[in-house]
Amino acid sequence: MAYTEHFLESAEIHPIDIVENLAEHHAWDFDRVADDQIAMAIEGQWRTYSITLAWSAWDETLRLVCSFEMDPPEGHLPQLYEILNLANDKCWTGSFAFWREHKLMAYRYGLVLTGGETAGPAQIDHLVQNAVSAAERFYPAFQLVCWGDDTPEQAMQVAMDQAYGTA
Repeated sequence: MAYTEHFLESAEIHPIDIVENLAEHHAWDFDRVADDQIAMAIEGQWRTYSITLAWSAWDETLRLVCSFEMDPPEGHLPQLYEILNLANDKCWTGSFAFWREHKLMAYRYGLVLTGGETAGPAQIDHLVQNAVSAAERFYPAFQLVCWGDDTPEQAMQVAMDQAYGTA
């Protein structure tokens, strides 16, 4: 039986409860910040990512933020903003933003579940895994632009396009 089959299909299951069970299953460090919010740390190849998921009953949206510290040199900010645009053109399900005042790079996504819709464990697990994959994919390009001499176009060549289909 797949892990996701352990959950009953019910609108009574809170999305953050599902996230907490997934975090336990994957052995991710987590903290249930509030009834509607959870923070996790997920180890990637390049660094450990801070993941926060929050449920808003008001607009029926499950929000995800995957962040990591980044404090680029002031003179490289225009190149960083340019590569953010290039990276966001390659991201179909979320987007990157640089939060300068917090010195954080953030990948954000909002899953709208209006009309009483629910997200299942497999969908939420995919949401989290996709955020970490996007951060891992573009992290080296961000680094090359901020601390190397690469142009945004050159740096994007290390962020391979996702392959679809079968070989």
